[in-house]
Amino acid sequence: MSEPTGVIHDIGYQRYTGPRLGRRHVFGALYLHGLRTAFGLGRSAKAKIFPWLVIGIVTLVAAGVTAVRSQLGEVVMTYAQFADNMSWLVIFFVAVVAPELVSRDLHSGVLPLYFSRPLPRGDYALAKLAALGSALWLLLGAPQLVMFLGAAFTTKDGMSGVWDELLDLLPGLLYAALWAVVFASVGLLIASLTGKRAFAAGGVVAVFLMTAPIVGILSIMPSRTVNELAMLGSPTALVHAVGQYTLGDLLVPGGQTGNQLGGFGPVYVAVAVLLVAACVALLFARYRKVAAR
Repeated sequence: MSEPTGVIHDIGYQRYTGPRLGRRHVFGALYLHGLRTAFGLGRSAKAKIFPWLVIGIVTLVAAGVTAVRSQLGEVVMTYAQFADNMSWLVIFFVAVVAPELVSRDLHSGVLPLYFSRPLPRGDYALAKLAALGSALWLLLGAPQLVMFLGAAFTTKDGMSGVWDELLDLLPGLLYAALWAVVFASVGLLIASLTGKRAFAAGGVVAVFLMTAPIVGILSIMPSRTVNELAMLGSPTALVHAVGQYTLGDLLVPGGQTGNQLGGFGPVYVAVAVLLVAACVALLFARYRKVAAR
C-alpha cells in the first residue's frame, strides 16, 4: 500500500510586506467610515433615503429663508434660530443614525474583530462619537453657509455688510456645534446599550421627546427658582437655555430674549458640560464592559 502524499498548491497568497499603519490611521478609518455611514454613502439606495431627505429639508428651509430675506431686505431667521428650529429633525436623525453606527456592530458580533487589532476600546467609542457629532454639525452648519452666501451676495453695505454677516454666522456655527456635541453624546450612549436598532431608535426618541413635558410641568410650579431651573429637565431645553444665555439677541433678536433663566445661566452651561462628560465616560465604560466579555 502506497503512502499518502500531499501537494502544496501555490494559489497566489503572499505575506504583507507594506507599511504597518498605526493607531491614528485606524481611528481615522473608523471615523471616516462612521461619517459615510451617517449619510448612507457606500451603502444601498434605501439607506440613503432618510439622511438625504433630512438634508434636503434643511437646505430647502435655508434657501427659502435666504430668498425671502433677499426680497424683503429683513432678517427672517438668524443663524442661531435656524439651529433651534431644525432641532426636531436632528432628534430623528440621531435616532436613525446612532443605531446604525453602534447597534449594528453589537448585533452582528463584529466588535471582537475590531478589538483583536491594536485598537483601544476608547478609540472605537471616540471615533463613532466624532463621526455622529460631525454629521450633526454638517447637517446644521452647511445650510447656515447657504444663508450666509445669500446674505453676502445681496448685502448693500459692501464688505462691511459681509463682515457683519460673518460675525453673525460664527456664533451660529458654534451653537450648531453645541447641538451636535450634546445630541451625539446622549444619542450614542443610548444606542450603545442594545444591539436591536428599533429599540435603540425608540430609546433615543423617548429621551429627547418624552422629557419635554417635564420642562412644561416645572415651568408652571409656584416656585420661581424651580421655574428658572425648569429647562434642566430636557436635553433639548438645556441646549436652548445655554444658547439663550450665551447668545442673547443673536438667538432672539430685538432685545426680547424671553429670559427665564434668572441668574442660573452659568448653571446651565456647567450642567451641559457635565452631561457631555458623563455620557462620554459612560460610553467608555460600556465598551470596556463589552470588551471584557
